Amino acid sequence: MFFQKFKTPGLAHVAYLIGDKGEAALVDPRRDVEEYLSVAQRNGLAVKYVLETHRQEDFVIGSAEVRKRTGAKVVSGRHALFGHSDLRLGQGEAVSVGALTLRALETPGHTPESVCYAVFVEEAPGRALGVFTGDTLFIGESGRTDLTDAEETAKHAGELFDSVHTQLAPLGDQAIVWPAHGAGSVCGGKIAERDESTLGLERAYNPVFRLTREAFIASKVEERLPRPPYFEHMERVNLEGGVAVAKAATSVRVLSAEEFDADGAALIIDTRAPEAFAGGHILGSVNIWLAGLPVFGGWFANEQSRVYLVLPSAEDLAKAVTHLAGIGIDGVEAVLAGGFAAWRDAGMAIGYSETTDPRRLAAELDTTLVLDVREDSEFEEGHIDGACHLFVGDVDRHFERIAEALTSKPNIAVTCSVGHRAGIAVSLLERRGIRAKNLLGGMTAWKKLGLRTVRGTGRTITTKDIEGERS
Repeated sequence: MFFQKFKTPGLAHVAYLIGDKGEAALVDPRRDVEEYLSVAQRNGLAVKYVLETHRQEDFVIGSAEVRKRTGAKVVSGRHALFGHSDLRLGQGEAVSVGALTLRALETPGHTPESVCYAVFVEEAPGRALGVFTGDTLFIGESGRTDLTDAEETAKHAGELFDSVHTQLAPLGDQAIVWPAHGAGSVCGGKIAERDESTLGLERAYNPVFRLTREAFIASKVEERLPRPPYFEHMERVNLEGGVAVAKAATSVRVLSAEEFDADGAALIIDTRAPEAFAGGHILGSVNIWLAGLPVFGGWFANEQSRVYLVLPSAEDLAKAVTHLAGIGIDGVEAVLAGGFAAWRDAGMAIGYSETTDPRRLAAELDTTLVLDVREDSEFEEGHIDGACHLFVGDVDRHFERIAEALTSKPNIAVTCSVGHRAGIAVSLLERRGIRAKNLLGGMTAWKKLGLRTVRGTGRTITTKDIEGERS
């Protein structure tokens, strides 16, 4: 038997290639499929099937491209949302890969069409080796249940609970759990920071096993995870099996500072660390650190955006283009030759933003409004006393709330966990004419120094208040 997992940095997405006797199945591939096909070829495996656990919300899938390249059949459940599939399996129906049996289990909850696939080996046909759980069951967590209709979060949570207990639990404690996402994914809450688990281990500590059905539903209603705007585009694209990669990094134009400055219509994304951005940057650019592009790029760019990049190094271009393409942003047109150093040396106009540290901010709280841009749960678990809260993805669209809050104090400092998300917010505020300081080290450093924090919700700006306003 052959088995390999493929982790996508930033997105925390995991795809799998499983094979036996020269045949293989690929589970939940992303759109840049070359890596999967190369591994299959090197190991003498013909990709016979592409298994989809659900339509996926946070990245463009590669099912259609794998089918085109290999002739593999796309396999799914019977739900209508899987209309592009070649083979639609009902509850308990299976396909074979060599001597392996991959059996479909209908597991609605995260999305109505969610399916898991249990894997059985020839020697023990009654005991599952493992199960591809998609976004139904993660390691230490379960999938969010608010995506298809936030008003029916409780209903979907009950469905997910039932799916786990009636479909997955009977597979046995020995079954290995192979989820579609790991820690850092926006498709679940507190996913564990490890990659290996079994159903037996999950039964011991995962909330979906440890809580009663009623308590689990209540926990999901309170989860309140951000829903990035690009999710809707991903869902539409993935209804057709995804699309092929549209642009290679080699086709992106490399422009001098003067050429780069000539186009004022493009969105400039500066992917350097927030400290570097603060020291000097192109006016009007948005600071999204390189590893954050797959998660936060889709909050500020979309499938129609024309994007220009400022990179830490020329070697990072392929990674940046891939990160954005993974969430359907194919409009990367240019990169600044020589990076920001070339811009500086050409005598171009430079913007600067301020930073601060925990001790300094603690001494200036009387005159400084603190804006915390973390997620709801992070904020509620501990924040600076008097801080306002607005998730970073909502800063630009709900800027007026920040402007109103600023009437109380003359200065503003932005914080997150260490400073990366705060760097995004500082750059967005600067584009609106407000100078803000980034608390470097964020709440991690603040707590490390033993400075005072409080628990609970914010008083002036809250993510929860604007949930209904999000598009």
